[in-house]
Amino acid sequence: MSEYYLGLMSGTSLDGIDAAIVDLHGDYPSICAALTQPFEPALRQALLTLAQGQASDEIEVMGSLDSRLGTCFAEAALQVIADSGLPRETIRAIGSHGQTIRHRPAAAYPFTLQIGDPNIIAERTGITTVADFRRRDIAAGGQGAPLVPAFHAHCFRTPVENRAVLNIGGMANLSILPAASDSPVSGFDTGPGNVLLDAWIHAQQGQSFDSNGAWAASGKPIPSLLERLLAEPYLAASPPKSTGRELFQLDWLMLHLQGSNAAAEDVQATLCAYTARTIAMALRTWAPATQRLLVCGGGARNRHLLALLGTELGGITVESTSAHGLEPEWIEATAFAWMARETLAARTSNLPDVTGARHRVILGGIYPAG
Repeated sequence: MSEYYLGLMSGTSLDGIDAAIVDLHGDYPSICAALTQPFEPALRQALLTLAQGQASDEIEVMGSLDSRLGTCFAEAALQVIADSGLPRETIRAIGSHGQTIRHRPAAAYPFTLQIGDPNIIAERTGITTVADFRRRDIAAGGQGAPLVPAFHAHCFRTPVENRAVLNIGGMANLSILPAASDSPVSGFDTGPGNVLLDAWIHAQQGQSFDSNGAWAASGKPIPSLLERLLAEPYLAASPPKSTGRELFQLDWLMLHLQGSNAAAEDVQATLCAYTARTIAMALRTWAPATQRLLVCGGGARNRHLLALLGTELGGITVESTSAHGLEPEWIEATAFAWMARETLAARTSNLPDVTGARHRVILGGIYPAG
């Protein structure tokens, strides 16, 4: 018997909403339909301004964008249902991550905030919606991120080899999956994934991303700049840890570029090398026994970045999650569909060894269908 759930995800890259309908009957998820609904440029810019703390009237802007995004999420859900041909009533629930606009797990009063009003999603779709997944983990003393390692372990852990899953979105995060059943799953944000690459090419060329890393591949890394970027204290911090645009954004990069007249393509090459190096450093430090690295997220399509990563990691096999039955761009939307099911079944889905929470908790708030 099929068991359909719908996942909605909008990540740090701010390129749009990923929506996926997933059949969770059986041991392995099966994606029935998926789409990406791009953000209109004006909406993306408004979200970027808010997320980077540059909005002049944050509460008004946040409230408006919360409502607007709720509508966008609902529309994406309805569209993927229409594309699937499935009756709406067969979708058990929607799991919506929302759009992160601020993430401060180390503040005196820790918090994380995602917008995209789930009340609107439930009302517009008529489907029970689970959302606000991160704050219960924060309440339990955790980082609230990353949350997907539990799903990665469900899908990709095996007793025959030590694996890690690398999600390259705006930020890059690792899920470390030891073969030994008595070793805990762990994970953390390694640092920037696509966020600096996207910001720099947008500032220089007006493009939203560097397709296949072609522009980065046309330049040469600048050793002195790479060394300055690698001195960022976040990289040396021990897990559990998570980060976001609060740290890694264009203003951070410009501080390191002061007084530089480097060619723009060489800066892009340096940023690509920086993403690859920081991921490799994290894996060698915290999971040196890894034999296979499975890559997902938008960065999995960046051939130049993956080539650099393969060089950095030497004898570790680096491959897309598509080799294991799940296309890389739909992993996170699928994960939040799975988390919605876990929440409705009153099962925990955070991992204290990942987030640093005091104990396991049931994540998310439930917004019932009308």
